[in-house]
Amino acid sequence: MDALLTALADPARWRLVSLLAERPRPVGVLAQLAQARQPQTTKHLQTLERAGLVTSHRTGRRRVYALQPAPLRDLAAVLGRLADTADQAGGPRETYDRYGLSLDAERFAAKEPGWADGRSFRFSRSLAGPPELVWRHLTEAPLLVRWWTPDDLRVSELVFEARPGGRIIHEYRDAEDADGSDVVAGRAEGVVDDVHPGERLAYRLSPLLPDGSLAFTSHVEFDLRPTGAGTDLDVHWRITGSTVGSADFIAGIEIGFGQSLDKLAATLAADLRDTEHDTDTRSTQ
Repeated sequence: MDALLTALADPARWRLVSLLAERPRPVGVLAQLAQARQPQTTKHLQTLERAGLVTSHRTGRRRVYALQPAPLRDLAAVLGRLADTADQAGGPRETYDRYGLSLDAERFAAKEPGWADGRSFRFSRSLAGPPELVWRHLTEAPLLVRWWTPDDLRVSELVFEARPGGRIIHEYRDAEDADGSDVVAGRAEGVVDDVHPGERLAYRLSPLLPDGSLAFTSHVEFDLRPTGAGTDLDVHWRITGSTVGSADFIAGIEIGFGQSLDKLAATLAADLRDTEHDTDTRSTQ
């Protein structure tokens, strides 16, 4: 595949491929049609032949070249699969495009300090497991790191002191930045305001701009209600202190935190399945 792509990358060789797609042609005619010197055309054709894109045979004093369609079809199939992967419904590319639209709108709106103050977001999820289990995932660092980032990101530093006045530090990086050599994707600092285990959690959290100043302050409230099947979770975000530079962060709240809550739901469901499996295994021993 590398040889094929290298051969097609040259505009002169691509022109020869286009001419040979119409019909087999001798070297001299190809040179004329491509408006190139014959020795140069011959070298290009030899490169295409080594890549499996063309074949040739000598007829009298002429060497005639013909296109090999199969490698092009194979390449088209590979490119089609790549395009389908990037274009899958609900996939990362769709999320990227949604964020881009939101980013443009928020940057346009961010004309002066306080531009987003009072903006609010609401999220609701029906979660597996009782409120006590959900509460642990909201407040215990080893469990928080499993879900408290959007897709394609990972928590790189986390402090969460689940008591009134407790500190919060939330730093995250790209999920594939294994050695931490890439720039930090985001960092936020805050404080816990209200704690009612299994019922209600409230905190303030401020993303940091590159210069270390606060982008805005989010006031986040979690309310938990037990249900017959598990726990209903309602989350309310409210923004204060928005700066002009906060647009990029605010543009990602609805998408990013929604993805985080989806990861929380998946994590709880998986943990319960594992617990049930372990229970069943012990009961059969």
